[in-house]
Amino acid sequence: MGTWNSRGLRGSTLEDLINRTNERYLEKGLALIQKIPTPITPVRIDKEHRHITLAYFDQQSTVDYIGAVQGIPVCFDAKECSTDTFPLQNVHEHQVTFMSNFEKQGGISFLLIYYSARNILYYMRLLELREFWNRAKRGGRKSFRFDELSSEFFMELSGGLYVPYLDAIQKDLDMR
Repeated sequence: MGTWNSRGLRGSTLEDLINRTNERYLEKGLALIQKIPTPITPVRIDKEHRHITLAYFDQQSTVDYIGAVQGIPVCFDAKECSTDTFPLQNVHEHQVTFMSNFEKQGGISFLLIYYSARNILYYMRLLELREFWNRAKRGGRKSFRFDELSSEFFMELSGGLYVPYLDAIQKDLDMR
């Protein structure tokens, strides 16, 4: 498996690292976070190689991950960005609605954004996402820039193998 290094993700995706992180958190009794599969309907299948070559999404997905951290409901989506400008079109309105409703029920919602050119991870609170979202709805920028982000929510990659988002959740809770 790939690891984090000075040249970014090599042989591993952000999702793989989050999945390994979630396994580690479960083993330590810190959290139970599950990857939500995206429901698809296969249209064309290559029977010889046993894989789907064409499919469509059955329904709009909500978020990538959902679960609980020490009794607190948590949901989040993982995003990757290759430049310093993150297009808001990468987050769908139904996702923002779901995360907002999730927080109304006492949960915590956020995005984990991997800036691949910088090899940096960012924990974006729903509050911050909604500020950028509302700015775009009012006719402003349809994206946000790296330099607009809060410095306290950049994450150091721990042990080179996992995404320490529990620390960011604690900061998030402390600010509420």
